[in-house]
Amino acid sequence: MWGLILLEVYLHSHCLSALENLALGRPVWVDQSWKGNENRRGDKAVDGLYTNRTAAGGQCVTTDKCAQKATWRVDLGGVVSISHINIYYRTDNRPDQAVSTSRMAGFFLFVSNTTFKEDGYLCFHEIQRVNGTPSEDQRINCSVCGRYVFYYNERLPNVTYPSYYSTYAFYDLCELEVYGCSNVGYYGSNCNISCPKNCQERRCDVNTGHCLGCVPGYVGPTCSQVCPDQMYGQSCLFPCGNCSKGETCHHVNGTCLYGCNVGAQGEQCKIKCPPGFYGRDCVYNCSENCNKTNRCNRFTGKCERGCKPGWTGTTCYQKQTQAPLSCDNNNICVISIVVSVVIVLTGSVMNYIFWKKNSAAHTSKNRHTEEYVTESVKPRQSTDPEDNSAQYTELQDVGKPNTYEDACIL
Repeated sequence: MWGLILLEVYLHSHCLSALENLALGRPVWVDQSWKGNENRRGDKAVDGLYTNRTAAGGQCVTTDKCAQKATWRVDLGGVVSISHINIYYRTDNRPDQAVSTSRMAGFFLFVSNTTFKEDGYLCFHEIQRVNGTPSEDQRINCSVCGRYVFYYNERLPNVTYPSYYSTYAFYDLCELEVYGCSNVGYYGSNCNISCPKNCQERRCDVNTGHCLGCVPGYVGPTCSQVCPDQMYGQSCLFPCGNCSKGETCHHVNGTCLYGCNVGAQGEQCKIKCPPGFYGRDCVYNCSENCNKTNRCNRFTGKCERGCKPGWTGTTCYQKQTQAPLSCDNNNICVISIVVSVVIVLTGSVMNYIFWKKNSAAHTSKNRHTEEYVTESVKPRQSTDPEDNSAQYTELQDVGKPNTYEDACIL
């Protein structure tokens, strides 16, 4: 049993020792330097010594004056892969640590690639609610890549802090250690295992080998999975464009491999057809016969405002045999209808009047004719009372020989 425990302790200490303290002896910067006191300079926090954790022991950096903000920064010399950060705060070598914890309470820990902490990653910040916290010895896991490590604390005006917090801000550090791999692209206890190939900038967690970010087109802890369909790019955050037949695009750059669907153009098929063009890859021109010249639906080619006179069809390429009446302007159309009705009514009235006049004239003429005929066939009266010959009319067939004359001749 003890043998297994000792083996575990040995392996743990061996793995930790394999990681390098990348902050040891590196340049530092402070905003509240103690001028004239060499024993309290900022570089005391990276000299590897912290057996005497008093202000005057020469192994800690302390602030010069009471301040609202206190910032200490170490330059690691380049971007490195960080595993964890150890902090050893001032204790004055006393078992009662209440004074030290009140100064340390509420601190921030940043890792950045620039000299501005705001550009970096916040590894730690916590508002302590229990008196006597945090502990002066801290191990903070922070698996990131960066060049600068910031220890920062503040006591801002008009901000209410817990009652045991110190009145002013301090960075009373006796040592700050940054453990990790100086050779970017490797991880493990001996920093000798290559990070997965699709890790962004070949950077990964020093302990697990998980990528700290993926190259475009890949996702997953080790960036081994391609983007799902219809997505591409960094972290697979971008949707594909209008690719041909709805197919997915290239998972890295979003290029449509088989061209664009109708109404789109460009390598990623995200550009709409310009005015005057439509169809797949926008290769077709709108019809010249569109009522609004060269303006049509970018998907179907249908003219936006119909066809010019004499043309028909969806794309206005069919010629009409007889152009229909166009009523694009409602006012013109209404006026045309009114004029047509007036013309029809006027013609009808004139025809009726003409018919009435003809009818009256025809009736009068018939009356005169009838009187004339009646008068002409009336028997003529003789003025001689003894002349009765007029009373008789000899009847004979028309064209029949006169028998009396023939009889006399015989």
